[in-house]
Amino acid sequence: MSLIRDLMSQTPTDTQTILEQSSTAASELAAHPASRSRSLIASPWHTLLVLAVQGVVSYRGIVHATQPQTLANPDRIAIYERTMFFEWLVLGLVLIGVWRHGSSLQTVLGERWRTVGHFLRHLGIGVLFLGASIVLGSILSHGIEDSSARVILPHTRTEMLLWIALSLTAGICEEAIYRGYLQRQFIAMTRNVPVGIVLSAALFGMAHLYQGAAQAMQIAVLGAMGGILAHWCKSVRPGMIAHTLQDVLGGVVHHS
Repeated sequence: MSLIRDLMSQTPTDTQTILEQSSTAASELAAHPASRSRSLIASPWHTLLVLAVQGVVSYRGIVHATQPQTLANPDRIAIYERTMFFEWLVLGLVLIGVWRHGSSLQTVLGERWRTVGHFLRHLGIGVLFLGASIVLGSILSHGIEDSSARVILPHTRTEMLLWIALSLTAGICEEAIYRGYLQRQFIAMTRNVPVGIVLSAALFGMAHLYQGAAQAMQIAVLGAMGGILAHWCKSVRPGMIAHTLQDVLGGVVHHS
């Protein structure tokens, strides 16, 4: 009631001034959406925790991938299941930190598709980006031995089905973690978009060191491309589509 009395006591001039100030603030916010994209979506301590957990998971993957028994006779089903478990675990940790900070989960997972046209637009961008990634990847991988990566590719029908599930997991989780979360955090912390993209891409490449240093560098370059795409589209969903399709195609081509 006191608020109503205060408003009623305002003169027409005061009320008009308040409305003009509110309108100006709203216009500035709409005109500069980049300022919102450069704000932290979780606490810095949470980011350190995510980096620590991801570092442990990546190191564990390197140890398993370089073991002689893994290279000679890999249990692909166990590798797929273990990888999916840890990727969803890290994504869950990311979402908890974003939620506790009061940020929208859509900043990490991407805005929901409102219409069929919205989905088709992201699908088209994702397919075009996939084509560019394949071309660049073939150039960068020329002369590089990728035996470590080939070891985990599917051979049987059961492995192929699990590979598709793994590809979907990687497309969603890795894009959300590296492009949706870490890239946003690094941009906010450094106040620099290129630096944020490069840092996230470097960590993305390091997470794939189990495939070898040369492959990890190539993946880091592709990660930087994905970071640019996510920043340009203001969404990780085109990248999720491209990432998933690229992994699925890799398994299908090898299996066939």
